[in-house]
Amino acid sequence: MEPSEKDRASLIVDKVLPQFPDVGPGAVANLFGGGLINKTYLVEDGAKKFILQWVNPIFPTTIHDNIEAITRHLEQRGMWTPHLLRTRAGGLCLDLGGDGVWRLLTHVGGFSFDVIASAQQARAAGALVGRFHGAVDSLRHEFVGTRLGVHDTPKHLARLREAITTQRDHRLAGELRQLAVPLLERAEAMPPLPGLPERICHGDLKFNNILFAGPEGAAAEQPICLIDLDTIGPMSLAFEVGDAWRSWCNRNGENNPVASLDLAIFTASLDGYREGFERKLTTEERTALLLGVEWVSLELAARFAADAVFESYFGWDPSKFAGRGEHNLVRARGQWSLHEQLFAGRTARAKLLGL
Repeated sequence: MEPSEKDRASLIVDKVLPQFPDVGPGAVANLFGGGLINKTYLVEDGAKKFILQWVNPIFPTTIHDNIEAITRHLEQRGMWTPHLLRTRAGGLCLDLGGDGVWRLLTHVGGFSFDVIASAQQARAAGALVGRFHGAVDSLRHEFVGTRLGVHDTPKHLARLREAITTQRDHRLAGELRQLAVPLLERAEAMPPLPGLPERICHGDLKFNNILFAGPEGAAAEQPICLIDLDTIGPMSLAFEVGDAWRSWCNRNGENNPVASLDLAIFTASLDGYREGFERKLTTEERTALLLGVEWVSLELAARFAADAVFESYFGWDPSKFAGRGEHNLVRARGQWSLHEQLFAGRTARAKLLGL
């Protein structure tokens, strides 16, 4: 069971901050941001600022070796990035057993946005991701503790088939079947992704994982760096950029059953990505970008649909939905709606990609 915020506040003062030599005894920590996985705190020590995080136990402590390798490499390549600060014992994180795993990072002043405001902002974000991918291409690192099977599409489709057959008495079974049948038929008809080798990826390119220089004007179109590096590791380019696009290009967000695909955002971010990447994309890579976003939206629709009757998704909004199932069904319909629009517009996107 997670501790309450009151208990965490005492823990931070008594046991956590004293173990980081960069932080003075009078520092103050306040909850910061709205992340769903880790808990983030802004630590203020006079004029100095740090980011403190309680790390969700879904992540092994070994991921901090990955973060250290990536951030040092990015710095060497001239890119701005937060850095881990070591404990008094020299560790990259602080493992307090039952009191959790904690890490301290340098504070990168910046602003994040949940939704893309303009094509110019999308282009700048795409360019940053392209620079990131180009920079980490030269890194040689043995990644440890990475998530396995995150984009195992056959597994998610099999789970949806299981949901249809084993959860027939669920209150949402009828609605699930109406969605699942065409979804599974589409999965059978989809062209396969090119067999590209995995590359180093961020792994979670939702838009608010990009920091910008300011909240408005030109500064809001100047990306600084990527944050939340827990998910970095080898991945298919199709899933990396596909997951970004299914998030960036849907103007209605995940909690709306009807998606709104913004092709202008797709075009601008693609142009930016090409500018930021260090070499010309191959035909196979461009094909992966074409089909990846279709496969990701289809995969997520299947995953959320199965979760609707298994009631297994860990977070839902009780102020808007009667239950986990209802929330997940809306999310599934939204991803299916997005997939349908992407599928129908494949020819236009192929032209933009030069295919």
